[in-house]
Amino acid sequence: MDDDTSGLVDPAILETDGKQFAYQAVEYDKTGNYPMAVFYYNEAAQALLSAALAGSKLPNIINKANEYILRAEELKKAINSGDVVTQTSEHKSKEKLDMERGNFLLHQAFDEDEAGNLNEAKELYTEAVEVFLKIRDGTSDKGLQEKMAKVASQALDRAEDIKKKLSASSGGVKPLPPLNKAGEYNKPPPLGYGAFLDDDDKASLPAGKPSTANNAPKRSGHLINLGPTVYSREEIEVLRKTSFINGREYVPFMSVDMKEKFAYPVPYSDKCGKLALSPKQRADLQGWVRPEQFCDNPQIIYTVSCYSIKQTIVSDCSFVSSLAISAQYERRFKKKLITSIIYPQNRNGDPVYNPCGKYMVKLNINGVPRKVVIDDFFPMGRGGELLCSFSNNKNELWISLLEKAYMKVMGGYDFPGSNSNIDLHALTGWIPERVAIKRNSEDFDRDKEFKRIHDRFHKGHCLITIATGEMHDSEAGRAGLVPTHAYAMLDIRDVKGKKLFMLKNPWSHLRWKGNFSEKDVMNWTPDLQKLLNYDPKSAQQYDNGVFWIDYDSLCRFFDVIYINWNPELFKYTTCTHSTWAAKEGPKRDSYNISDNPQFRLEIRANQPAAVWILLTRHITDKDDFADNKEFITLLVYKSEGKKVFYPYSPPPYKDGVRINTPHYLCKMVEEKGTRQFTLVISQYEKNNTIHYTLRVFSSCEFSLNKIVDPYKKQYEKRVNGQWKGRTAGGCGNYRDSHPNNPIYQFRLDNSHTDNYILLELLGPKQYSVGFEVTCVSENVPGAPGQFKKTSSGDYRNGYCVLQLDRISGGVYNVMPSTFLPGQEGPFFLDISSAGPVTVAQIQ
Repeated sequence: MDDDTSGLVDPAILETDGKQFAYQAVEYDKTGNYPMAVFYYNEAAQALLSAALAGSKLPNIINKANEYILRAEELKKAINSGDVVTQTSEHKSKEKLDMERGNFLLHQAFDEDEAGNLNEAKELYTEAVEVFLKIRDGTSDKGLQEKMAKVASQALDRAEDIKKKLSASSGGVKPLPPLNKAGEYNKPPPLGYGAFLDDDDKASLPAGKPSTANNAPKRSGHLINLGPTVYSREEIEVLRKTSFINGREYVPFMSVDMKEKFAYPVPYSDKCGKLALSPKQRADLQGWVRPEQFCDNPQIIYTVSCYSIKQTIVSDCSFVSSLAISAQYERRFKKKLITSIIYPQNRNGDPVYNPCGKYMVKLNINGVPRKVVIDDFFPMGRGGELLCSFSNNKNELWISLLEKAYMKVMGGYDFPGSNSNIDLHALTGWIPERVAIKRNSEDFDRDKEFKRIHDRFHKGHCLITIATGEMHDSEAGRAGLVPTHAYAMLDIRDVKGKKLFMLKNPWSHLRWKGNFSEKDVMNWTPDLQKLLNYDPKSAQQYDNGVFWIDYDSLCRFFDVIYINWNPELFKYTTCTHSTWAAKEGPKRDSYNISDNPQFRLEIRANQPAAVWILLTRHITDKDDFADNKEFITLLVYKSEGKKVFYPYSPPPYKDGVRINTPHYLCKMVEEKGTRQFTLVISQYEKNNTIHYTLRVFSSCEFSLNKIVDPYKKQYEKRVNGQWKGRTAGGCGNYRDSHPNNPIYQFRLDNSHTDNYILLELLGPKQYSVGFEVTCVSENVPGAPGQFKKTSSGDYRNGYCVLQLDRISGGVYNVMPSTFLPGQEGPFFLDISSAGPVTVAQIQ
């Protein structure tokens, strides 16, 4: 394939961004605000370079981008050397900070007032009055005293008016008419598809449409939910238990949270206290600071850019890489992906700076979106730089706020690390997939995988990060890579037979040194430079951690590709939340899966359909990331939706690899028609009770139901027996000793012909076991399931089962045995029935 720009955003939009950023850069440059000028020169350059990659025809666009880069580098060097005096604003006085909080309280009161939330409005008006009167009493400026008194009087009048009307009527107060405050702090728009619960090719994923700026996936999210619209008691209990994460509670995000209070007369401080710091942070900590202590003009967002993100000493490279590619998606497709999860917001749904210091972030954690409330204290180092991730524009807060919210959930800045699948799912709710780069393996089709991610990435269907594995320090140093480190994938190209990736190190420095690096003079031919609009010489002038690498080198040095897919590629979805108790079933399910959670999935496809099943294990302690011993997977059987007892008889249709990360994804492509499957959740060496969410995404209609065992509704009997000496008679092949095996008789004292009985035999794993059932007498001859003699079938290691369906009431004998005579040991014979049953040993 030659250079393919299909699906890329319209370059004209990026050209406009570049021009706007360049204008702002020049203005800041003229006024001497050089740090802001550096930020906008770099943003202008990156916007123009992206436009060039998208096929811009602007003349000299690369030269212009390089000019901005060089000017930014000149200013940066001058600032660092002290050759220029930067224009900075003095830190705000206490009076000015109080005024900002008072205005914020007043605007919040206006919004509640015009929305008809009069009790909330009255409280906010009253608090604003207190702040304005405090300012009036604390200043000697007569003009300011008069202004504060007037504003306080107006706010008080409205508060009193509301109070009188509330007491005089039952909620019949007419709200204020809409106020002309565009861009101020109004209530955000309705939740997207992730509200409280979301109710390589052609075959593996719905086709979808290219995500251009005017045709990106709409986050209206309203995937059609095919499941129940209310929670069961079990689901409520699961979500309640897993709301407590690292000792703090994070409740599911609901519509009522849109009314979260953000305005306070005094700066807000998180009741949970300061976050735990990593050892490196503690060693360099100067103190905890608020934005007004290190910012001249704090804002949440100046421009959403992947190039402005800088990781520091917190070991969360996967999270920072996730931020980078999410920011790139927002810039590229003009769709709010992560900035929309920060609150408070203005009328347009954009996050806004809160002088009161309180923020809320919506993160997808443990099966549902959850609210995370934080304050705006950040750790500051002795060198005057934040000890958390931040923007190259020191006045911009969105990066630090999102990281702080996620680190709070994860237990603090002393985070042991995770992977980008987990982090991106938390930020976006997009479906996580893990692709292991297996060198020289049939399980990894390099060409097919490249084509899949290349095509889907350019259509805006997915977000991608790529992680290195273990490497010796000397090898990593020669390669310019970091061991066990996540890199954001900013671009992927197929040009002139060269398969190339553009990656970003979240450190914002240290780049790849091999093929297609900026110093590689052999591979960067003039023709290739022109096709990719890339100038290696200009790239050598500064190191922002962004580099090109060829696919062969990537497969050699990197271990995993993490892909998160837009769920809106699918039309239908549903999910369920449940628990698997540690005591249910054996520790290892390699021979018996009868007690594993099982679900019936029925697919109804009018044409070939993609069905993806996501199993998410809930995590409540950060140690689960560092030393997790729970290995989960999902098995899929073509068993007509019936309960499965043996793991490999018959073999599963989809046999998942057991992994110790929270998410496991099973992908199916099914032909036209209706068919049923049994989904079985499996663990390797189950040690603890796990809570989990099972979510299905499909391009066709389907139904998902938990399989309820009809035999265990009411009556269960367990017999403790043993084979010993003479009674260890072996199977029927040994005619002399076989009759000596223990015999148990169960009786159904009824005249029904629809009795359902489940018989299970559990013995030593080293023995092959089985049993025979003989009908002694029937109360009603001719039942549909009648038999004279039947058996559990082939002898199996440690466990076997038999279902007797629609049999008559009567008397039946069961003879359990090992395959070989003389095999002594204990066993359990479990008899389950929907009706009363009695059991006795007769031999």
